[in-house]
Amino acid sequence: MGSHDGEGDELPPPPPLPPNVVPIKADDAGGELPPVKPAKPKRVPLARPGIGRKGQSIQLYSNHFKVSVKSTEDFFFHYYVNLKYEDDRPVDGKGIGRKVIDKLQQTYHTELSNKDFAYDGEKSLFTIGALPQVNNEFTVVLEDVSTGKTAANGSPGGNDSPGGGDRKRVKRPYQTKTFKVELCFAAKIPMSAIGQVIRGEESENSQEALRVLDIILRQHSAKQGCLLVRQSFFHNNPSNFVDLGGGVMGCRGFHSSFRGTQSGLSLNMDVSTTMIVKPGPVIDFLLSNQKVDHPDRIDWQKAKRALKNLRIQTTPANSGFKIVGLSDRNCNEQMFPLKKRNGSNGDCDSVEITVYDYFVKNKGIELRYSGHLPCINVGKPKRPTYFPVELCSLVPLQRYTKALSTLQRSSLVEKSRQKPQERMTVLNDALQRSNYDSDPMLRACGISIARNFTQVEGRVLQAPKLKAGNGEDIFPRNGRWNFTNKKLFQTCSVDKWAAVNFSARCDVGNLIRDLMRNALAKGIVCFSFSHVLCDSCHKFLLLTLFLAANGRSFLCV
Repeated sequence: MGSHDGEGDELPPPPPLPPNVVPIKADDAGGELPPVKPAKPKRVPLARPGIGRKGQSIQLYSNHFKVSVKSTEDFFFHYYVNLKYEDDRPVDGKGIGRKVIDKLQQTYHTELSNKDFAYDGEKSLFTIGALPQVNNEFTVVLEDVSTGKTAANGSPGGNDSPGGGDRKRVKRPYQTKTFKVELCFAAKIPMSAIGQVIRGEESENSQEALRVLDIILRQHSAKQGCLLVRQSFFHNNPSNFVDLGGGVMGCRGFHSSFRGTQSGLSLNMDVSTTMIVKPGPVIDFLLSNQKVDHPDRIDWQKAKRALKNLRIQTTPANSGFKIVGLSDRNCNEQMFPLKKRNGSNGDCDSVEITVYDYFVKNKGIELRYSGHLPCINVGKPKRPTYFPVELCSLVPLQRYTKALSTLQRSSLVEKSRQKPQERMTVLNDALQRSNYDSDPMLRACGISIARNFTQVEGRVLQAPKLKAGNGEDIFPRNGRWNFTNKKLFQTCSVDKWAAVNFSARCDVGNLIRDLMRNALAKGIVCFSFSHVLCDSCHKFLLLTLFLAANGRSFLCV
């Protein structure tokens, strides 16, 4: 018998289920619906307490351009982008993503329902309307014109006797790379959120919608060949460059982004400056960077650190490479194996030759000064590829990310300063040059940008008047107050003070008399000073002065 309180009772076994009956959970049997998530409250800007009335009303130009949007009920569709090589290695090189996506759009335009893309260059891609499939996989082949960058042995090949890699390029005029592209649906953003921003409202999708518009601006500038630094864009225009010394230049550009304001949506533009490496011959950059006047005085260990990962263009083939290092030996001593065709059987023999002899004798290129200098290495760790330094030039728009010297910082501030009218001209020219109205994504969004600066109402407030001694008022003239022949409103007296002379050429007596006379003119009474200290030892003077103070305040001149 079990206990009567039920603590020791066991439930009887469940009855057998009839055929074709599936058991369900007790929670589901109750028919209760899942809890509904509460809607996020709408956020609105904090209302200003009122509008000021004092001062003279004037019209001001702001660096905002009014944006109008046609009403649309469509959606931005967000897709996650996964780029891989043919062997499933992830693509980590900067800049290659945009080339792959552009080629994808050209190759599969029909399969993608003729959709235009907004790609951020990394992992996010946006379309207006959905792609045909939720998850999309494509194969993209990029074709680069062969420039004879690297022979099979990792060294430059000759014209008459190419290496194995060069022989293949003779048969195949293009060197191709195959990529796998996966586009996976991530989210959708209602374009109606843009209209809410224009009406001065804010929803949970407002910031995401504005982010998509900013990505469209970045993509538009990338297609124009600009250097992108977040939402700042820099054109390759020599008139925008200012020399800061040390092989560094300041590059003027502009910042551009969409902003929600009390008046609706606007395009905010402003001037921006970044530091870039001075383009041109590598040897000129090194001379300027190390502040030397001859290549023989270059510290090549410092040069190796300064040049690493910079991009160069070589002559006469105009090929582009990234610097990975320098050669261990000078150009006229650095050897590499060159494959040469052997007789009639077509076999290749490997002969050792210096980089200098290869370019002078095999290529017929005159080298004036780089024979006794290290070579630029643009190859791989186990397959170096060398070029004489005088055949290499730094390409434009490469960011300089190291710290600037004090002189460079002051030069940057001085040369970046612009007057308001000049700044307006620069921004207006930047808007005209950008030609945002031609962008297909912005047109599909129904966005149009005004050409004129947005005007806002401002007020010129009256400058405050100051009180001087004897109740006299001081009014500003031409933006400044004149304190000449004016006493202080609240004066004081200096009981104890001393003079410290760090220069024997100074007339201490005359200095003390002038100080007391000028202080009295301002209403300050200076009593007789304690004593004058004259010595060239600063520490001894300060210690003596500290002991003489004995806890009292001193005015030291």
